[in-house]
Amino acid sequence: MQHTSQSGIPGLSPENQARVITACVRQQLAPHVPEELPEADRQAFAARFDAHFPRLTLLFAQIYGHREDFMEELTELALQLLRSWAERPADLKQHDARREQDPAWFTGRQMLGGVCYVDRYAGNLRGIREQIPYFQELGLTYLHLMPLFEAPEGNSDGGYAVSSYRRVDPRLGTMEELSDLSRELRRHGISLVLDFVFNHTSNEHDWARRAAAGEKEYEDYYWIFPDRTVPEQFERTTREIFPDDHPGSFTRVRAAEDDPRWVWSTFYSFQWDLNYTNPAVFRAMAAEMLFLAAQGVEVLRMDAVAFIWKQLGTACESLPEAHVLLRAFNAVCRIAAPSVLFKSEAIVHPDEVARYIEPGQCQLSYNPLQMALTWEAMATREPKLLAQALAERHALPPGTAWVDYVRGHDDIGWTFSDEDAARLGVNGHDHRRFLNAFYTGRVPGSFADGVPFQENPRTGDCRVCGTTASLLGLAAEPGPAVDRILLAHSVAMSTGGMPLLYLGDEVGQLNDPAWDQDPDHAGDARWVHRPPRPEQDYERRHDLFSVQGRIFGGIRRMVEVRRNAPEFDGNALIPFDARNPHVLGYQRPGANTVVLCLANFSDWSQFVTGETLSGFLPQATELHGHTEIDLRHGVLLDAHGFLWIRALPVR
Repeated sequence: MQHTSQSGIPGLSPENQARVITACVRQQLAPHVPEELPEADRQAFAARFDAHFPRLTLLFAQIYGHREDFMEELTELALQLLRSWAERPADLKQHDARREQDPAWFTGRQMLGGVCYVDRYAGNLRGIREQIPYFQELGLTYLHLMPLFEAPEGNSDGGYAVSSYRRVDPRLGTMEELSDLSRELRRHGISLVLDFVFNHTSNEHDWARRAAAGEKEYEDYYWIFPDRTVPEQFERTTREIFPDDHPGSFTRVRAAEDDPRWVWSTFYSFQWDLNYTNPAVFRAMAAEMLFLAAQGVEVLRMDAVAFIWKQLGTACESLPEAHVLLRAFNAVCRIAAPSVLFKSEAIVHPDEVARYIEPGQCQLSYNPLQMALTWEAMATREPKLLAQALAERHALPPGTAWVDYVRGHDDIGWTFSDEDAARLGVNGHDHRRFLNAFYTGRVPGSFADGVPFQENPRTGDCRVCGTTASLLGLAAEPGPAVDRILLAHSVAMSTGGMPLLYLGDEVGQLNDPAWDQDPDHAGDARWVHRPPRPEQDYERRHDLFSVQGRIFGGIRRMVEVRRNAPEFDGNALIPFDARNPHVLGYQRPGANTVVLCLANFSDWSQFVTGETLSGFLPQATELHGHTEIDLRHGVLLDAHGFLWIRALPVR
């Protein structure tokens, strides 16, 4: 146990020390328990405190145990947890108890996520509430509302520059409306998901304003230095994330004034990184997190998890302390808001992505590798990299799940491992340049209508922006594009975990042609794929002769088939070699059967032979059409077609 001798107990293991400290801290909490707190709530808190506070103590000690005030900081954190639990609404406490009885609720085949910007999709929170009948029609059980808090006017990085975690952008509504919305969503079986932007705040947050004004307490909330000496030392090993905004990792505290100070700004100059070496920052952000939990948020998307810890001489990305901090925040929720889950947002090397996924850290994680390689397979017509990833990088610990998506609010980056690619004869650097060129329409024969983001003409590096429909060519060639769109979604729907739709994609929403006419968005190409809700497209969703109807109907059918197939529960996946370079194969195992998923990425029909399928008994069922098929004859997949086949393996 790494803390001072003041709190160390000779002869005891760290775990036993943590239990002793837990008992001592609980005694100190006793006088602070509100008299009006019901006995059942007291007992529930005590049980969770005893179960999880020892782990929190050990984690807190790993970061802050060297400090003389370690015990004071730990006790103050415990008091925060007690206050938060006492103030937690009764209906959420009941929900906590239900979730604890079904801890794997988010891994089931009934799950379907949707994500949108409130203003772009529905105007405001009232508009989102009015969409609940549609969300039920679509089958959503999980709704991620993109950042909706107060943020700077103009460019706010899509709301990721948070000026207050406790106030909703007044153009969207109020915190009371958000709380009411979460309750209404929950009543309809839909979990509310919000971003927890905990790496940084905006420079207009009250803490940042007070830091800029020279208040020492709040200067210590950020990485602020009196001159360029230390920033230059850090920048020898950190990378530039948004070079179009500023070079390096630091910006001036007050660029327009004669202020010599520099502040860490990993992303945009108006986003100041928080300093988690200061335990006051951890406690302050824990309080903000629990405040959001008290509004009924069930999943927090933990933004930019790889960047939250800094250490001189390193890249300051995915350091061990980042994982410790996430586990500590998780323990906070297990005590004071146990129904809240974390979703990791780590668009980094696949090995690093996996390290954030565990029940005690982040129970959910985006699957950026599968997303990127689905697009790679669409461009090359060969899914060998995707098949390799499913075989080698898909497995997860029990009690966790992937969030599988075709595209999100952000750009598409090619996050595959160069080492993985090299084993299949692919040069990672050259292949990324090809993919960037393909999806921005610079390769002859490309069907894509994408836009580059943060392009570096010198190196050829960039990322790609565009809606699913535009990147897959819906405007130019609707017939093949519809099939491509459904194929891409079939992979996200069937590989395991929770599929997530960017709302609008289910009706073939195209790029926003006017994205750069808004001066607040003109410098950020990601707004091309964040257009307003396409009302006319939604009105045509039931017209099966329209492209909108074909896409919507196809996705709705996938959702229905998935929910009725027990094999689609959980993440378990068994590779399957279709012995055809254009066809991706994998199996989803059930109790006695498997669902064999086959996906053809070619522009032409492809055949999987009966010999290839000889590991299954001949009689099988194709789930979409409920048709019986004889696998001895092989199966034919249409161009960009897919099949989900329930079969019995030969024992």
